[in-house]
Amino acid sequence: MTEDEAVDDELLTIGAFAARARLSAKALRLYDRLGLLAPTHVDEVSGYRYYRADQIERARLVALLRQLDMPLARIAEVVEAPDGAAAAARLDAYWADVEARVAGQRTLAEYLRGRLSGRSSEMYGKFVVETVDVPGQVVISEVRHVLAGELPAWIGASLGRLESAAQACGGITAPPFVVYHSEVSMESDGPAESCVPVADEAAARAWAEEHGRTWETKVRVQPAQRLAYTRITKAQVAHPQILAAFEAVEEWIAREGLEQTGPCREVYFADWEAAGAQDPVCDVAFPVK
Repeated sequence: MTEDEAVDDELLTIGAFAARARLSAKALRLYDRLGLLAPTHVDEVSGYRYYRADQIERARLVALLRQLDMPLARIAEVVEAPDGAAAAARLDAYWADVEARVAGQRTLAEYLRGRLSGRSSEMYGKFVVETVDVPGQVVISEVRHVLAGELPAWIGASLGRLESAAQACGGITAPPFVVYHSEVSMESDGPAESCVPVADEAAARAWAEEHGRTWETKVRVQPAQRLAYTRITKAQVAHPQILAAFEAVEEWIAREGLEQTGPCREVYFADWEAAGAQDPVCDVAFPVK
């Protein structure tokens, strides 16, 4: 018996199964190696693979999902779903991630198109830049080396931890902020520092002595400073819109003959969860003199 013949009424050789599934034998061997579609039986002597006819639908489904560039782990989640509704829900979740990524890439392409075509000043003109004097502050902070993809989740988690800790430090006295001590991108990991101003320095240092090592929390005194800033909406906080905001402030600082005196930051003054896409939520700022 050859590999391309049916073994019995129930099992199909890989060649016969591939023809009925409209796939190549090479693809089926790959699916087996990846753990997505194992043959029903493998002959111990010849090594021939045999499949059941009821595996055809799964084989076709795997092939179609791979055409969506779905990662293997996500394909496994879909094909192993307990029923069709659950499988469709897992596909929907994956596709929502794809559309969000493509939307971000589309926005980034438009941003880069503006820079490359010399329309940077036009983009920067959308941002109103002002200055504000900020008094000295006692802050509790977390420092973390983090890449751009991890940044939003870390900011939310770290500020949440610090705001909870502030209750034992006399309470929060000003909006929390995130300082970027070095670039955070897909290749550069900062570090970034989440900061929450608190009322009682002694209580903050006592709290940090007792609990700070768990989160690598620190206490420091932020001196009074002047900030050049622009206010942005929740939608503009997304990458790369926020890059244009930072660059607009930098251009304004240079045009006004000011000097940057410290790292840039984002000051979050609004309830993030309650805010709508067009609501102001954040100041993009640089210390200046």
